[in-house]
Amino acid sequence: MGRTTVKSHEPRLRADALRNRERIISAAREMFVEQGADVPMDEVARRAGVGNATLYRHFPDRRELIHRVALHVMERITGQADSALTEGADAFEALRRFVHAAADERIGALCPLISQAGDTGDHPETVEAGERLERAINSLMERARSSGQLRPDIAVGDLIVAVTQLTRPLPGDGCAHFDGFVHRHLQLLLDGLRAPARSELPGSAATLEDLRQRP
Repeated sequence: MGRTTVKSHEPRLRADALRNRERIISAAREMFVEQGADVPMDEVARRAGVGNATLYRHFPDRRELIHRVALHVMERITGQADSALTEGADAFEALRRFVHAAADERIGALCPLISQAGDTGDHPETVEAGERLERAINSLMERARSSGQLRPDIAVGDLIVAVTQLTRPLPGDGCAHFDGFVHRHLQLLLDGLRAPARSELPGSAATLEDLRQRP
């Protein structure tokens, strides 16, 4: 899979410290998806297999941890888009691969993470990562649109909204089994994106900038 690296001004870490950091981010991502961003920090440390002191040495507060998890997810999704673009021969098949891969990354957990971290969404690293993600997805969509397979009245924001809604964690544990239907309904979504369109969409195509607008 192609990998996109978000620029960072953080100091270079030793190999063992880097492994600990990656384990913490991975554990936090899993737990944020499962339980929300309010999960106790010591539980994150426990799942990562590190001590509390190690966690706080890397992430002094919850906001910084949420920020890094959000960047991690955005980086991985951008990598999925880059990979689909370079490896997929058929334009719409490449888009299909990306949509399902993005769902597996639980892209729907991103919005509540960023909103819960306050001004994290305006952080230069977050803005840059979002722009890289938008460019990568836009390239996929433009290729499918140019091939005549993607309806012309949608934009990146429309795709992100749809995938986000289908992968957003549901409150409580009574609907946990819904995850098993995500890819089935993603395929229904993809069928609706194919050209020629069978209906006229209300409103206008959404960009990521539209999604960033605050009321």
